[in-house]
Amino acid sequence: MLKTLRCIVSNSCWVALSSAAMLSVVPIGLKAQVSDWPYWGGTKAFQRYSPADQIDAGNVDELEIVWRRPAADRSVTDADPQLRISGNFRATPIYVDGVLYTSNGVGLVEAIDPATGATRWVQPFDADSLQTTRGASSRGIEYWSNGSQDRIFAVRLGNLYALDPATGEPIANFGDDGAVNLIPEGAETFSLVSSAPIVVNGVIIISGTVNGAGDGGTQWRGVHSEDVRGFDAISGELLWTFHAVPQDGEFGTDTWGNDSWQGAGDLGSWCCLSADEELGHVYVPFTAPTAAYFGGHRPGDNLYSNSLVAIDANTGERVWHFQMVHHDVWEYDNVGPPVLGDIVVDGRPIKAVMQANKTGWVYVFDRVTGEPVWPIEELPVPQSDVPGEVLSPTQPFPTKPAPIATQGITEADIVDFPEVAQVARATVANFVTGPIFTPPSIVSDEPGGNQGTLTLPGSWGSANWNTGAFDPETGYYYGFANDIPRVYRLVPTDEPDADMPYWSPNREAPYLDGIPLTKPPWGRITAIDMNTGEHI
Repeated sequence: MLKTLRCIVSNSCWVALSSAAMLSVVPIGLKAQVSDWPYWGGTKAFQRYSPADQIDAGNVDELEIVWRRPAADRSVTDADPQLRISGNFRATPIYVDGVLYTSNGVGLVEAIDPATGATRWVQPFDADSLQTTRGASSRGIEYWSNGSQDRIFAVRLGNLYALDPATGEPIANFGDDGAVNLIPEGAETFSLVSSAPIVVNGVIIISGTVNGAGDGGTQWRGVHSEDVRGFDAISGELLWTFHAVPQDGEFGTDTWGNDSWQGAGDLGSWCCLSADEELGHVYVPFTAPTAAYFGGHRPGDNLYSNSLVAIDANTGERVWHFQMVHHDVWEYDNVGPPVLGDIVVDGRPIKAVMQANKTGWVYVFDRVTGEPVWPIEELPVPQSDVPGEVLSPTQPFPTKPAPIATQGITEADIVDFPEVAQVARATVANFVTGPIFTPPSIVSDEPGGNQGTLTLPGSWGSANWNTGAFDPETGYYYGFANDIPRVYRLVPTDEPDADMPYWSPNREAPYLDGIPLTKPPWGRITAIDMNTGEHI
């Protein structure tokens, strides 16, 4: 994370550590070097890059723990001795003007002295709220200043909070005594556990997860739309709403056949916003539709599912969009950050945005116009034999860069270790396999019958929220990918009130003595020169 004198690490870093604590580690004998980390992705470009260079391959083995602290300050745990903090401590601290700020293990903001690990302040809280699940740690918070006012913005328990960075106290003239209620009418909760607010030219942009009607399994009607909203950073006033599922008269409703846009929801951006403040654009990666594994009830491409959308932060209007997967039945979300960087391709400077997808591709666009930097071709893909399902006949295939993960499964991909090879081949024989975009299949109860579609990437994807970093000095993009197969199973629905004839139960693929069915590597990091589109 912060490659400065003191490297503050938590469970959100690419470092394997206990989620119960944050630690500070330092090489012996080095002098301090300061490098701010003002947004949880480094900057609003989400490059996850620091120019600090005191820690490198030559001294990283000298790091020693200087301090360690729990996932929540003692004042929080003392307020409720029965409090159990989730093991999923997600937060990446931000570092501004010599202070660390972070969402703690129960979602409260804490300010920390980076030299000692001592608590400077904890966001005021009601002890009765500590046991609430939706009060868990978020992945980040936002620091904002207009030169005369400084504020920290955080989301917890359905509220957007504005806090004084010096004291942690709520800003009284923001919203209702320092908080804005984010829960839409009729919904049960709103959470932002996987992202952070982002402020662009005085507008706070919020995306997140809404809970309400619908279960994403056998029902889809009436699920709340997980819209993107813009709020005034001074007053907290709602300025605009961008509908994740287009509404009547808006661009994109025709991509939802049978007027299915009227009941569709649960299609939001639960991770990783980025922004170009000079352009005034915020870049929003959208996820899959509700009940993503069967789409017979929603004919068409289904915008803005699986799309990257550039939104004007001042107005909330769409500037441009690109849909990576049409009519998704694989849960191939855009779930990682849109990473912004300046590149030079064939002598032409380009302000780029690089979006990794669960498919294993990194899609690269001119972030001003939305034009692909390299051609993206619509190519034919396998079609479904599930009754009522009509897939898109084509999907977008980037010509560059090459994918950072294995796509599809062939016989040559099956694990061939002597101890398990024969069993692996026999096991895979019970599944449908094929190239990427081979659709889910109906499970058979007959002995030796079909057990679903085994494929790579699976619904967890290859690229997820932790994928994407960019070095502006070299133009290299770094992508992390999983290569673990999963199964797309469809079974008939037996619930009398179900909205769908088929749904997908457990999608885990079998393991053989702890070994996946496909050959290693089961995970990798790939460096791509974005000036050429070639893997390095």
